[in-house]
Amino acid sequence: MEPTMEEVTARPAPALAAFIDHYLGYRMTGYAPGLHRGLPSRHLTFIVAIGPTIDVVTQTDPAQHPRDYRCVLSGLQASSATIAHNGIQEGVGIALTPLGCRTLFGLPAAEIWNTSLECSEVAGPTGDELWERLQGEAPWARRFAVCDEILTRMACPDRLVTPELTWAWRAVVDSGGTASIGPLADRIGWSRQHLTRKFGAEFGLTPKLAARVTRFERARRMLEHTPSFVSIAQIATACGYYDQAHLNRDFLDLAGCSPTTWLAEEIPSVQDGPGVGG
Repeated sequence: MEPTMEEVTARPAPALAAFIDHYLGYRMTGYAPGLHRGLPSRHLTFIVAIGPTIDVVTQTDPAQHPRDYRCVLSGLQASSATIAHNGIQEGVGIALTPLGCRTLFGLPAAEIWNTSLECSEVAGPTGDELWERLQGEAPWARRFAVCDEILTRMACPDRLVTPELTWAWRAVVDSGGTASIGPLADRIGWSRQHLTRKFGAEFGLTPKLAARVTRFERARRMLEHTPSFVSIAQIATACGYYDQAHLNRDFLDLAGCSPTTWLAEEIPSVQDGPGVGG
């Protein structure tokens, strides 16, 4: 069987658009069994498996045991997980920003920092319903409509991140990870220390680390989609790194390997969509 990869993206319902960037439906068949790295991202990992479960064999937190998930929900992270697959993967990735963790689940994203959970452990029976209603064959549009229905029902508009932290998060992301904490704090009217403390309590990581993860994710996507005649050094410069060595160090820290190793080993995955986390 020839390897095939199908990807379909869609925007969420308007009521969800402030904290879900998009849905990504994916179907991968015909690949040899192997391993996939789930990498740090500016989105929480929120993936509903269709058919085979998501088999996480190495968690981002070494203290957390390997586990299979039907619908995985993970907080932000600064290291990679390892996911085993049998050559067939299908599911829906939900590009949930940390701004939506309170709205959907009633808790700050910091509470699930570097942790993977079954969605039902946070959302209760509604998490099971989300998985159950996406099983079986159906057009992607129908599956996305199910996500809209259930997630809109879960969302509570009274559970919001404060305006100051909402602005700070978006400023970091919109800058591509080049924003400095001093100007962010000045714009809000807080001290650097106060912004760092409040930001970490809400999202689980400091503004500096959030910028680093955002910059890394941008570089990873450019590496994957830029023609081969564009060098890694050029990509490093475009993404705000000092030089290629700086980019290489970030890859080793955040992905656990060099950029060239990642490009050689990685298979198409849900992370190849426009912004779904791993």
